[in-house]
Amino acid sequence: MESRDDNGLRCLVTGATGYIGGRLVPELLDAGHTVRCLARSPEKLRDYPWAGEVEVSKGDVTDAESVAAAMRGIEVAYYLVHALSSGAGFEETDRKAARIFGEQARAAGIRRIVYLGGLTPADVPEQELSPHLRSRAEVGRILLDSGVPTAALRAAVIIGAGSASFEMLRYLTERLPVMVTPSWVSTRIQPIGVRDVLRYLVGSARMPAEVNRTFDICGPDVMTYRAMMEKYAEVAGLPHRLILPVPMLTPRLSSHWIGLVTPVPASIARPLAESLRYEVVCHEHDIADHVPDGAGQPFSFDTALGLALQRVREARVTTRWSSASTPGIPSDPLPTDPDWAGGSLYTDVREHDVDASPEALWRVVEGIGGDNGWYSFPLAWAVRGWLDRLTGGVGLRRGRRDAQRLRVGDSLDFWRVEEIEPGRLLRLRAEMRLPGLAWLEMYVEEGEGGRSHYRQRAIFHPSGLLGHAYWWSVSPFHAIVFGGMSRNIARAAGKDGGPR
Repeated sequence: MESRDDNGLRCLVTGATGYIGGRLVPELLDAGHTVRCLARSPEKLRDYPWAGEVEVSKGDVTDAESVAAAMRGIEVAYYLVHALSSGAGFEETDRKAARIFGEQARAAGIRRIVYLGGLTPADVPEQELSPHLRSRAEVGRILLDSGVPTAALRAAVIIGAGSASFEMLRYLTERLPVMVTPSWVSTRIQPIGVRDVLRYLVGSARMPAEVNRTFDICGPDVMTYRAMMEKYAEVAGLPHRLILPVPMLTPRLSSHWIGLVTPVPASIARPLAESLRYEVVCHEHDIADHVPDGAGQPFSFDTALGLALQRVREARVTTRWSSASTPGIPSDPLPTDPDWAGGSLYTDVREHDVDASPEALWRVVEGIGGDNGWYSFPLAWAVRGWLDRLTGGVGLRRGRRDAQRLRVGDSLDFWRVEEIEPGRLLRLRAEMRLPGLAWLEMYVEEGEGGRSHYRQRAIFHPSGLLGHAYWWSVSPFHAIVFGGMSRNIARAAGKDGGPR
């Protein structure tokens, strides 16, 4: 395993399919290091944009032989593996895995272990912590005692799209304008942006050999969970949320409540809810002695939150939502994040094989709107345009610049051309007044025997409870509007190639 450059280190990353691991790997590569990933199922790494730039070793952290094989030639080993299950025995599994990792690291001559765990309160004995926080602390202690210099980083809530903590915050705030909440909404927390977490993790690889200790990593703001929800609503442009704490909601009941309100799985929601009972505030910032902070670092909660919401705020479809093949910034969702990451998203997809060439189908697609109409239920489109104008929107009055050709930035009735790949893709962004953001994508693909394939996707990202209510109120009409549109576009292409 060769280094990427003369100064690069040879790094092993466990947990590369997880939230932090999947974002750490490209950061290590960008820093000039070579990376090997240890994965139980290497095929799960194939969809990551960086998959072709790393070496993959098949194995499991509870299997000493596979860990030993993965550590050959490695200088820095990242331990980012945790059991999220609440089932019996997860603490023993975590304990066993940490011991194996530490023992094999020492035997392989690893220079440094870097571990990311959870921040724990200083005034609560370890045995009184929730099982998951207790296990995180124990894993850190095992690695620190392994004989290999270890940097055990401890973070509270991580702010970034895809983070389980952040997604829980997102869904609770977006879906509930009035919330009856557990008492832990008044607990003080010191959150940190995912960019800062990654910066500290990468920088920890080069700590001096004598450094073997824990480091608290946090952003500059100490705030309650309630304040975090209120700030989220403000940054996301949602109305003020009414939050009513109820002391009798235990962590177990809280996790069920979270499961009802959000798509975050109960197995993840429960340890998150349990950990929120404790005040988690940094007691030192010594990591800056080894990984210096630049101007404005670590990011404030407002900045980290703004970055996590940046793609939606800029009205761009994120990598998980579109056909994009590369990720954006670390605080963006990844295509490989869980389905519940990245916020709520509704879609309506229609597909048809078309008895026409791709060129003929594309002429119809590019000619849509304006005098050519939208190929379905003209009255429905007209009514939607009138309603939009009545509420101060643009309506259908803008038409289109050119009857046959479109370019990025063109207005098209109450849409705007956001992306166009001639002959293949037209993506429109809605500019009508909506409680959310909407796109309409039309794809042209080559079929067999000179035929073509048409794929159409309507996408809606709701804003608050009103956005969800809007989607479900209009969804019964989608078969008529979007279904008719896709059928008629295919029919028009097959008939005469569309408007010329």
